[in-house]
Amino acid sequence: MCLLLFGPVLGCEQQEADERPEGVVEEFVARMNRVHGDPRAARAAYELLWAEGRQNLADRAKRASAVTGQKLAPEDMLAPSRLWMRETPRKLSARVAGSWAEVIVTTDDPASGPHAIRCVEEDGRWRVALELPQLAPIEHRSEPRR
Repeated sequence: MCLLLFGPVLGCEQQEADERPEGVVEEFVARMNRVHGDPRAARAAYELLWAEGRQNLADRAKRASAVTGQKLAPEDMLAPSRLWMRETPRKLSARVAGSWAEVIVTTDDPASGPHAIRCVEEDGRWRVALELPQLAPIEHRSEPRR
């Protein structure tokens, strides 16, 4: 019964998180801070990324799966310690230009300075434009002649 009562409320809160660039960045930071080995938390963070970032992680997962022999999901490629800030955001402000936005995140740590995070609007929702280097093409080597 509790799930029936609170489910719609939680769903509404989730919908509101990606209606503004500041909201999606704040939610992404919160989700990334919960990832550390939790596949559900990693999936939740992954879902807030823009399509290009999700595709990049899917390509990386496919390559990693081929190398390791284990099936890895795109969200498994998220490394919170490498990707995100360690401090809690205190102030977020956005500059929006069409379907793009830059969210400036300020924390309590003056040494870290403000962080600029780009976002893009896709299908009426804001997504974090986590920009990862493109993967190099796979080189196919010919078999040596004997």
